[in-house]
Amino acid sequence: MSLADQTREKIIQHILETIDEGIHAVDEKGMTVFYNEIAAYHDGLKPEEVLGKHLFDAFPSLSEETSTLLKAIRTKKPIYHHSQTYINVKGEKIETVNTSLPILSGNTVIGAVEIAKDFSAIKQLTERLADLQSRISSPVKAKAVNGTVYRLEDIMTVSSNLLRVKELIKKAARTSSNLLVYGETGTGKELVVQAVHNESARRQSPFIAQNCAALPEALLESLLFGTVKGSYTGAADRAGLFELSHGGTLFLDELQSMPLNLQAKLLRVIDDGAIRRIGSSRAINVDVRVVAAMNIPPEQCLKEHKIREDLYFRLNVFGLSLPPLRERPADIPLLAAAFIKKYNQEFGKRVSGLSKETESLLGRKRWRGNVRELKHCLEFAMNMCDEGQILPSHLPPYLMNEDESDERGGSLQSRLSKYECKLILDAMEQTDGNVMKAAKLLGIPRQTLQYKLKKYLSDQYSAVESKG
Repeated sequence: MSLADQTREKIIQHILETIDEGIHAVDEKGMTVFYNEIAAYHDGLKPEEVLGKHLFDAFPSLSEETSTLLKAIRTKKPIYHHSQTYINVKGEKIETVNTSLPILSGNTVIGAVEIAKDFSAIKQLTERLADLQSRISSPVKAKAVNGTVYRLEDIMTVSSNLLRVKELIKKAARTSSNLLVYGETGTGKELVVQAVHNESARRQSPFIAQNCAALPEALLESLLFGTVKGSYTGAADRAGLFELSHGGTLFLDELQSMPLNLQAKLLRVIDDGAIRRIGSSRAINVDVRVVAAMNIPPEQCLKEHKIREDLYFRLNVFGLSLPPLRERPADIPLLAAAFIKKYNQEFGKRVSGLSKETESLLGRKRWRGNVRELKHCLEFAMNMCDEGQILPSHLPPYLMNEDESDERGGSLQSRLSKYECKLILDAMEQTDGNVMKAAKLLGIPRQTLQYKLKKYLSDQYSAVESKG
């Protein structure tokens, strides 16, 4: 082996030893060839107790049927996000989500590798959250605390497209039909969903939100449906979010991140109005309005098989599509004033508002992060400004450079068009709006310049045409 190959191998070895996931690799016969410290910690063993040994010698409880590593070798197919709960030799309960991959050389299997992520701490936090939600949602407190922060009046807008959404919220609140909300990141989906809940007859009952992208499948399933004691090692009798939401609203955010087989179980609950806790055969009737949200267009999710078609149509009984901030620029001064007031109170400052230059600059931005991005931008500005007006210099540096980055983005045609428009504007400015002189300066016929002026500056064309 060359020196370069030895160096490369040491680097790879170091990386595999230092990442925070357990890695266990075996050859085609099931003999362990790699076993890092994290994997050893999970199992309560030392690496030397496993390295060079067959799986069954190191882990006597495993079999051909239960070992995902051997299954990956046998089937030549990867096994993704397999949940595993076990007690290691130290008596500690370990909960991992494993991905087992066959290692192929051409069409020949030469081994398999398993990558294990420890979710024990997350599971404990999840269970504590479920217990807390259970206490909050108890009958004694249900009328005082319903789990919401926002109401319809908190949706501030002067734009017709969002005013239309507010009217639809009132209509959606009159029934218990399932609701699907689509909006880009930062458009205020949960604000809208909470407004629906608080406008509805369910306003005195619990509102519970769960992000479907925050937890692996097994944890999300137990959180939604609950568990019974003995359903798996360490499981306790615990109500799931459906039970805790009884009489109220369960909001499932980023629905497209929910695994498809769990989507099938969700569909069954929506159709039957009943859930079964994990490990139980007893059905529990629940009266819950399910509201889901997606930050990817539903049509795209259906095309990419991120959401089941039957679940989509079952949830999309009443659909709401939230306009992005770039489609309602008139709301920017209104939102900015609200955020400035909020941070004046929190930071003890005396900022009076936006300067005209700042307001104009904010109005030109695309706001890929929508209202959330605007809020963070103004929070930064409020840290930079103590009193008076917020100036462009108070804004985050990335915002000042965005115009330049936009010039580099887009298709060749759009970039050429932007540059051509800039040259025409410069020429018109140098000639005080005289079309004939500007055309001569640009080296193009007067008629061509008139056409391009009409193309790019239709609103201003009539004002400069007479100067030709």
